[in-house]
Amino acid sequence: VQLQAFGGGLVQAGGSLRLSCAASGRTFTTYRFGWFRQAPGKEREGVAAISGSGGSTYYAEPVKGRFTISRDNAKNMVFLQMNSLKPEDTAVYYCAAGTGLGAYLSNKYYSAWGQGTLVTVSS
Repeated sequence: VQLQAFGGGLVQAGGSLRLSCAASGRTFTTYRFGWFRQAPGKEREGVAAISGSGGSTYYAEPVKGRFTISRDNAKNMVFLQMNSLKPEDTAVYYCAAGTGLGAYLSNKYYSAWGQGTLVTVSS
């Protein structure tokens, strides 16, 4: 599967952005998807993830209640709606796809990665 993430940009604190991830391939529903982010000088961290069917979602504590992950299996798309953005959300955001078992927010269980899209939240 090949992934392309887009939708990043500059937004003021308290604002919203919607990231999108387009996936190629005909086995879209066999993949779990995750959104990860990496801020300058920090390690990549899992932000949100969703199961193949879309029935289960997972969020990191810092984004719970503010971010929502979803997927459209008919269009091979995954989304991350980000509300109430904070300056500490500033990072390059990556979408990733994986199969099998393992912690949904761990990057060890994802084999395909998009190119990243930059989100900058100004204070």
